[in-house]
Amino acid sequence: MGPIFKDRHDAAQRLAPRIKAALRAGEKPIILALPRGGVPLAAVIATQLDAPLDLVLVRKLGLPSQPELAVGAVTDGAQPNLEINAEVAQAAGLSDADIAALAEPALAEIARRRALWLGGRSPLGLSGKVAVVVDDGIATGASMRAALRWLRTQGAVRVIVAIPVAPATALSTITALADQLICLETPHPFRAVGAHYTDFPQVSDAEVSAALRAQDQGPRHRPP
Repeated sequence: MGPIFKDRHDAAQRLAPRIKAALRAGEKPIILALPRGGVPLAAVIATQLDAPLDLVLVRKLGLPSQPELAVGAVTDGAQPNLEINAEVAQAAGLSDADIAALAEPALAEIARRRALWLGGRSPLGLSGKVAVVVDDGIATGASMRAALRWLRTQGAVRVIVAIPVAPATALSTITALADQLICLETPHPFRAVGAHYTDFPQVSDAEVSAALRAQDQGPRHRPP
């Protein structure tokens, strides 16, 4: 099976009408990207929905011997949420303490990225809001699960996950944590997320910062 999407912009264009259809009358969502790959999609969707854009700062914890394989993920915050892929951890012989140790440099990297991408920009308040969480795809789902658990602690009243592509096996746990899941394609066999795009470049720090600045300077108003 060849690539499904031309690039992230193409995927966002296909997701946007599905998200619009999922919103209830009068709902004013906040679009939240999982950086960095989710930011280009979320920026397009935020513009089309005339909605504010923000980030969920989450960091995948790769196996030391295989960094692309997530043994878990951790989110930013006063009480960071650590999500563990139990099967991967068990196969690798890693204890909870081992994974907590892996999270320490990840949290330091999240802090660095917060300063770089957001500067002094305050996060949008999520209490009582509808949150639409966007990424360019899901592989194991660890980062998304960590993001969704964190969102619940922030008081979001409804959480919609919107992704272009994922393996069907990863979606059951996502469905359990979200109020609604929009996934355009579940190819089988599933390869790496980028294999389902014709053009899938790395998203730079500068692109993330620029996307946030562009949304802040646009005609929409940030919610109180």
